[in-house]
Amino acid sequence: MDLVVSEEQEELRAALRRFFADKSPSAEVRRLMETSEGYDPAVWEQMAGQLGLQGLAIPEEYGGAGFGMREVAVVMEEMGRSLVCAPYLSSAVMAAGALLGCRDEEAKREFLPGIADGSTLATLAWMDGDSWDPGSIEMRARRDGDGWLLDGAKTYVLDGHIAGLVLVAAWAEGELGLFAVDGDAQGLSRTAYTTLDQTRRLARLELTGVRARLIEPDARPVLERAVDLAVVALAAEQLGGAQRTLDMTVGYLKVRHQFGRPIGSFQALKHRCADMFVMVESARSAVLQAAAVAGDRPDELPAAAALVKAYCSDACFHVAAETIQLHGGIGFTWEHDAHLYFKRAKASQELFGPPARHRERLARLVGIAP
Repeated sequence: MDLVVSEEQEELRAALRRFFADKSPSAEVRRLMETSEGYDPAVWEQMAGQLGLQGLAIPEEYGGAGFGMREVAVVMEEMGRSLVCAPYLSSAVMAAGALLGCRDEEAKREFLPGIADGSTLATLAWMDGDSWDPGSIEMRARRDGDGWLLDGAKTYVLDGHIAGLVLVAAWAEGELGLFAVDGDAQGLSRTAYTTLDQTRRLARLELTGVRARLIEPDARPVLERAVDLAVVALAAEQLGGAQRTLDMTVGYLKVRHQFGRPIGSFQALKHRCADMFVMVESARSAVLQAAAVAGDRPDELPAAAALVKAYCSDACFHVAAETIQLHGGIGFTWEHDAHLYFKRAKASQELFGPPARHRERLARLVGIAP
């Protein structure tokens, strides 16, 4: 398994860094935080048209570029570095990943090209309550002639307030199925949550007799893989945020003077920065390994996803918290960006389940826990 970053991936990283530096500066992030949509449609269109990011991991036969999780990890890392406000994780990773795992070829050809060119915003509605365990899903689908109707609610749906295509997990005749629902379907109401991290939107979806199309009757393995891929992508985003906050901290310690010299020269602060650096580099290794496993050894993806989520969640949060502390008084102000990265780190720590849940899952997968 090759863990070396290729020259092409580094070129992609350089192009993305320039693009996001221009399109997602701090002022723009703060502006988008206050909008109802939470993203800039014009930038989203450029991401698809100029860079082809939404279709990066979608096969060419469905309008994509045919790359894999290694390239998606590069995109997510750079997005995390710039706190990009865009429905990339929900649409290009989760929804696309779920569709690619389905056996319904007609659905793939109908939905994936729109996701790839950015014209379709899609999301995956999994949770009914507060657990990512498939066994906790309670929503039921009922037959209505040749179709299906859905009743119930879905919680914490990524970008659910703007998605034009909602993939809903629900039980149908004893099996966990995956259903496609139009974002404007009659009987579907959407309410955006007020969340800690204003740069990523979550919504509650209420479904009352919503007409749906069954695209995968036995969807449990499809859903689990889609979420594992999203976990790896999220870990890459966490890595980007951690690297950015470490860079911010080191830069500040070089210019902030006390007692006639830069405070970065104090031994205690050097130690703390060294600990942050070790965490960031360990997270980088974990992300590289998980992204490679997703493409080369899919059977090992569940364990790799559990490991990378548990480690990167804690590492990113610790580095973000240390950034605020080491910036002193200015680190606590609204004007400084440290709190934006801190909130993203804390929210991402809980997204797809807290680190403790993934450690328990990893222990079961490797056979050291029942």
